[in-house]
Amino acid sequence: MKKIFLFFFLLMQLPLIAQKKTDDGFHLVDQMDKKQIDVLYNGKLLTSYYYADSAMKPILYPINSLGGITVTRGWPMAPRPGERVDHPHHLGMWLNYEYVNGLDFWNNSTAIPFKDRPHYGSIVHQSVMQSSPGKDKAKLEVTANWVDHYGKILLKEKTLYTFQVEDNNFIIDRVTQLTAVAPTVQFNDVKDGFLGIRVARQLEHPSDEAQIFVDNQGNYTSVPAISNEGVTGEYLSSEGKKGNDVWGTRGTWVSLHGKINRQPVSITIIDHPKNAGYPTYWHARGYGLFAANPLGQEVFSKGTEKLYLALKKDESTTFRYRVVVRSGSELPVEEIGKLAKSFAKVK
Repeated sequence: MKKIFLFFFLLMQLPLIAQKKTDDGFHLVDQMDKKQIDVLYNGKLLTSYYYADSAMKPILYPINSLGGITVTRGWPMAPRPGERVDHPHHLGMWLNYEYVNGLDFWNNSTAIPFKDRPHYGSIVHQSVMQSSPGKDKAKLEVTANWVDHYGKILLKEKTLYTFQVEDNNFIIDRVTQLTAVAPTVQFNDVKDGFLGIRVARQLEHPSDEAQIFVDNQGNYTSVPAISNEGVTGEYLSSEGKKGNDVWGTRGTWVSLHGKINRQPVSITIIDHPKNAGYPTYWHARGYGLFAANPLGQEVFSKGTEKLYLALKKDESTTFRYRVVVRSGSELPVEEIGKLAKSFAKVK
């Protein structure tokens, strides 16, 4: 009787054992109906590769720490109380640029009036080339086209995401190759670009000032002053710059740290020595835009430097970035240095 009971008891545990095994390590879950691929680690969502046309470019959204803290802004996709509602094109983490053959890829969103949309470009997901889960690492390789309003292709994009877990760090490596399809593809030297993250309200810099920003089309965006309760963010660059002083300066990395739900949280972006314009200029704004722009040197250097990157048909350029998300403890500068050193070996 006891043997029969034990047999049925073990039989009942099999689904739980199977579930535990399934949840172990990284898993990539393709939800084609939602146009997203979820990146799970030990059964918990870390991020999703989201490619709906309404976003105007593929993005990673949301981005969570290993401790389950969301470090990206929710609005406009999933608004949260107390968030700013400016710049609807700031979605999760993305890569694009303000001026490519006269088209603005950076500021494009569904908020742009239809009559003005011929001035903007979009990045359209094409295919998944590789989807490789693993215990501590996963790879997702995708392709996309940079197109004008009428669907004409300027650039072909191939991006490899590598998701890793090391200690308490969720690491995202993005390696993006851009190949010209048009006879010439010109990236003019402008302010808004290139790799961007829009962070959660708690990671913004405390500010009592309303601000107004203008893009290269002459469109103004007002960023109002709102309550600073729970707002704790501060930038730190590899060159020792802090806070708003990081904006418009060069550095091999910048870390944004603060607290969410009383826990230490940080997002660190690391540049790569092989990138054009290395070390990058930082377009890091206190209101929550955290971006690396290696191509917009004129505005950041106050006219002393310029970089106009151009690709002829079939020519390629590659950009590599590492993003490190951590919660529960501080990410020491010494550890950032080690992560930057190991990333520099990535081809």
